[in-house]
Amino acid sequence: MTIENLPETRATTSSTREIPESIRHNLGTRGLKKLSMANYPDAGAAVRHLMHVRPPTAVDVLFVNPPSPDGGIWIRTQHRVGRRSREEMIWPQVSLAQHAAMIHPDCRVQIIDAIAERLNWKEFEKRLRAAAPKYYFTQVTAPTLTNDMYGVMLAKSLGATTIAFGTHVTAMPTETLRDYPALDFVIRGEPELTFRELIDVLERRQDRQPQWVRDMLRHTDPSWEPVPELATGEPDLSKLKGLVWRRAGEITSNPVRPFIADLNELPIPLYNLLPLNEYRMPLIKGPFTFLVTSRGCTAGCKYCIKHVSYQWSTRLLSPERIMKELWVLHDLGIHNIHMYADLFTISRDQVMGLCELIIKEGLKIKWTCNSRVDYVDEEMLKMMGKAGCWMISWGIESGNEMILKRAAKGADPKKARCALTWAKQAGIKNWGYFIIGLPGETVETIRQTIDFAKSLPVDLALFHIAAPYPGTPFFFEVVENGWFRPGTRWEEVDMDKGTVLQYDNLSAEDLMYWQKRAFREWALRPGPVWTYLKMLLSDTHTFQRAVRVGLEHLRWATTGSSAS
Repeated sequence: MTIENLPETRATTSSTREIPESIRHNLGTRGLKKLSMANYPDAGAAVRHLMHVRPPTAVDVLFVNPPSPDGGIWIRTQHRVGRRSREEMIWPQVSLAQHAAMIHPDCRVQIIDAIAERLNWKEFEKRLRAAAPKYYFTQVTAPTLTNDMYGVMLAKSLGATTIAFGTHVTAMPTETLRDYPALDFVIRGEPELTFRELIDVLERRQDRQPQWVRDMLRHTDPSWEPVPELATGEPDLSKLKGLVWRRAGEITSNPVRPFIADLNELPIPLYNLLPLNEYRMPLIKGPFTFLVTSRGCTAGCKYCIKHVSYQWSTRLLSPERIMKELWVLHDLGIHNIHMYADLFTISRDQVMGLCELIIKEGLKIKWTCNSRVDYVDEEMLKMMGKAGCWMISWGIESGNEMILKRAAKGADPKKARCALTWAKQAGIKNWGYFIIGLPGETVETIRQTIDFAKSLPVDLALFHIAAPYPGTPFFFEVVENGWFRPGTRWEEVDMDKGTVLQYDNLSAEDLMYWQKRAFREWALRPGPVWTYLKMLLSDTHTFQRAVRVGLEHLRWATTGSSAS
């Protein structure tokens, strides 16, 4: 039956009878018209030319470290995994500054580090609307994935092209694009060159690429050629290595891009775009920042995200290049540096050369780094101390040799005592990292690790639960053996605030209990308490923050799980 032939509604019968004069003034006595075809107004057409009008503050590319999911301080970085920072260490977003340097000055760029600036989502949205970016480039991590994608959705609603990078999307690009349709592109693997090439292709300016960009592209991949155009005039994005995207609605993973062979070809990060004064770290007076000295690690620890990020590739910045960055930071007023690397001491020659230059050029800085206990010697640690190194964070992990061997850590616990003693004699503080719950763990081996930690000359210690981050050998081992806790979500794959593991002999509750007990036993002793008191008194400007960190650790360590 057509709409024209639809019967009149029952109310129209009032038009067939005479309406008394006394009620004729009531318009409700009139009959109703026939049901007509719907004809909805298009209000959008009237204002469409006004939508996504970019303000004078608009930028081409906005680099984003989004707000946290709970108001706390979260760690996101290109090179590592994400976690909540119980110690309130605010990680400098040097990777965002590095990407900004890849595209500046050819694009107007801005960095929003919502973690450092303590922005909530309402405040962040205001900043996002002011920036009105053409391209929204963001870090994402497994523990904060859904939260991070809220920023992607906001940017997409403002007309931005959205791009994500990081270790999680490198390991799970298809699943991320499938579950979050507001995300346009995933950059898989080492992102700098893929990012630069993608922007140039989308902006139709490959022919105007600077020579240094073309040189890097060809040095990295001798087979590289500019992305061609399709018959439609659109760029053939399938030729852009390292990109995961949607082609006609289907998720497509392009061939991977080779690793950057020479890190010295990267431009110096635009540190001046970062909120440098907001970056803080325990025991440091004043702001600090990261300086990336190398990428990759020769060790094979099964739980390490290096298997996703840089795998077995190892590339170094030269000591001379590192010094250039150090002087840039010095001129910006930053004198506290963390030498950031998968393994800072991976090359003795690089470390010794850098220390010699720092001393020779009279650069007055204080710096920290990480290391393994089997990648140092007494002479090198003495040189590091002379050059301004005052603390090393050591991945000690376990006091049980068999646990270390099964995890492919390979370090003998006996070497830890020797290395940490050398460091202490060189005037360097020791920060120890330990892991509870690696495969093969028992109550006895956990007890052994706690006692070992208490016996070492460690000034600070953190105890984490092993986290099977997607793409690591540990992740595949957990999947194969059914060690994932039922109902696991990616937001729960976090080494700090909980666990997704469930062993036959150790439940999730057991692991959390022992994590907290390990910290209590280590921290609630005269030595660590005195270290904490010195931290409180060392800088009156950070007194309130130090008290807050201490109370948070105490609350965390004394509440929650009990052993089954």
